Amino acid sequence: MSRKIRSPMHLIRLAVAAFAVGLFGAALAPAARAEIVVDVNKGAVQPLPIAVPGFTGAGQYGADIAKVISGNLERSGLFAPINPATFIEKDLDVNVQPKFPDWKVLSAQALVNGQVTVDPDGRLRVDFRLWDVYSEQQLLGLQFTSTPDNWRRVAHKISDAVYERLTGEKGYFDTRVVFVAESGPKTKRIRKLMIMDQDGANPTYLTDGSYQAFTPRFSATSQEITYMALRDSGATLYLFNLETGRQETLGSFKGMVFAPRFSPDGSKVVFSVERGGNTDLFVMNLKNRAVSRLTSDPAIDTSPSFSPDGTQIVFNSDRGGSPQLYVMSAAGDGQRRVSFGQGRYMTPVWSPRGDYIAFTKQTGSTFHIGVMRPDGSDERILTTSYMDEGPTWAPNGRVLMFSRESPGGGSRLWTVDVSGRVERAAPYPGGGSDPAWSPLLN
Repeated sequence: MSRKIRSPMHLIRLAVAAFAVGLFGAALAPAARAEIVVDVNKGAVQPLPIAVPGFTGAGQYGADIAKVISGNLERSGLFAPINPATFIEKDLDVNVQPKFPDWKVLSAQALVNGQVTVDPDGRLRVDFRLWDVYSEQQLLGLQFTSTPDNWRRVAHKISDAVYERLTGEKGYFDTRVVFVAESGPKTKRIRKLMIMDQDGANPTYLTDGSYQAFTPRFSATSQEITYMALRDSGATLYLFNLETGRQETLGSFKGMVFAPRFSPDGSKVVFSVERGGNTDLFVMNLKNRAVSRLTSDPAIDTSPSFSPDGTQIVFNSDRGGSPQLYVMSAAGDGQRRVSFGQGRYMTPVWSPRGDYIAFTKQTGSTFHIGVMRPDGSDERILTTSYMDEGPTWAPNGRVLMFSRESPGGGSRLWTVDVSGRVERAAPYPGGGSDPAWSPLLN
């Protein structure tokens, strides 16, 4: 039995602040250009020291919001939040300029402070500012309003705003991840779909474990996923609307169906069908349910993924003797191999920016997560371990999540940035595999 997941998106509103600014003058004039810039493209970067004191007002909300912001920024690997126990200035007023010498002595280069207010109608209002400590300039000031139970989403939106202002790249914190939650012994593994916030909060099961669930994939245009359900009677592809809880099948197919994925505009689903030992790629138009065959080769063609403009598909095929990556047009024309390194290439997924294709690679008994350009050039290995597989991109195309299995242990979710420098366990303590990252929530 699936659970209905109500989306809170309609309960939160972002507004450019026009709140009282005290000695800073009226509203929020355009900020001066930041003197502190974090370059996400460098292979090695010293994390930026940033201070995020607890926001004032409204009881525990202020401290909790600051803690989530600090955690988000720290996990990105680009920021080094300073220990709050060392703070000299306390209880900062969002309408009063900070005492910058108190923050310079702590080597803070950026400062985020804010205030939380509960309005008469019961809604939560959060004002915050981002400061360049050394130039003593305000870089950003915004206001968010929401219902109190959505305070975490407010914290994620503030994190995204700070990340974007200091890096020039879109943030990825106000997102969710759907994955296969694994439990039980390896010979009797139970696989359920689970969804959570990207920071591991609010984990919720979507399926009840009465069947095995695999390969969940988000639509980029709606709060909908597609996945494969495996029962004794066979495999079925589903669409799952996360806002309504409604599930529907993609129809019945002769043969084994698996590896579904949406087109960028959400109008189609591409997937694999295995018949008599031969596996090919098909695409379904979700509006009229018309199905077209894309490949016809006496080999295994699977793991399709659209380019972000919807014009091309990358997939893996063993038509050359071992699993390699191929690219073709969205209509199936112009199939060409793009991977030529040593090893076996699998589970490709196109970056939402269009600049890279991520993949799983096996060399001997070792597995890696890597990236390459769409033409196969500039291949780079980001991770190496006993078993790394199934990468998924954050919506800004700068971070990947994947599953890692240790010898004798279960699978866990991990993340790595596109430089390969920041690699760490995802903040979900349970077993998990096959993650899919959502687009930014609205």
